[in-house]
Amino acid sequence: MAKAYERIADGIRESIRAGQLKPGERLPAETALADKYGRSVPTIREALRLLRDEGLIEKQHGRGNFVRQARTAVLRTNTRHQWEKGRAREPEPLRAKTGATEHDTGLQVNDLVFHAAYREIKADKAIADAFGVPEGEVLVERTYRTRYAAERAPFALVTSYLVRDLVAENPDLLDDSKEPWPGGTQSQLFTVGIELDRIEEHVTARPPTPEEAEELELPPGTAVLLLRKTSYDTHDRVVELSDITLPGDRTEMLFTTPLERW
Repeated sequence: MAKAYERIADGIRESIRAGQLKPGERLPAETALADKYGRSVPTIREALRLLRDEGLIEKQHGRGNFVRQARTAVLRTNTRHQWEKGRAREPEPLRAKTGATEHDTGLQVNDLVFHAAYREIKADKAIADAFGVPEGEVLVERTYRTRYAAERAPFALVTSYLVRDLVAENPDLLDDSKEPWPGGTQSQLFTVGIELDRIEEHVTARPPTPEEAEELELPPGTAVLLLRKTSYDTHDRVVELSDITLPGDRTEMLFTTPLERW
């Protein structure tokens, strides 16, 4: 038999799904809910905790509990890489019309808020081994955040690495004020004569750190997907690494693998 707090949660959940409580709407105060359901405030809090764990409501400090706004979903497919490569050599006005985030979300350029920050770092052993360069090699670390203008949380937490000496021929590739770059990384690499041959993506999952959960606005219990993207050029060199943290509550990943005919 369901416990009292579970029955209360069922009732509120049904009101949300039926549209009686709309996204962004504030729920009645805990004391008002206690009166409505004839239960104690601690029982109401248990019901609300359950709904927060499901991602249906969120608590805003000092304001109360609100029906959670559905976050913009992202469909990330492996076909995006060929799509990006096909655009890398296109004229800038065409490249500027849309990017990978718009491709994955269906949003338009003007719907997005974008931020990039570059800095130079020395490669630790793990990253140096991944690039096949000596430990301490100078890298350009690039941090990206892109969000829908109507939301506060970014779609993902992205950190990208380039070997500085490999791209220094084009000073624009060391300058974050040139971002967002029409056509993305593949177009940037094209300016220094680099063509990608293949991209490997390694995906794992884990609970978020407190900092990740706060920045991505994750409901309690939501996992993050960790994607390590390794880009190889036509000389079989690793030319770019990206570590991407994706929120598990709004990210779908689709992999399509063409098979050779017998």
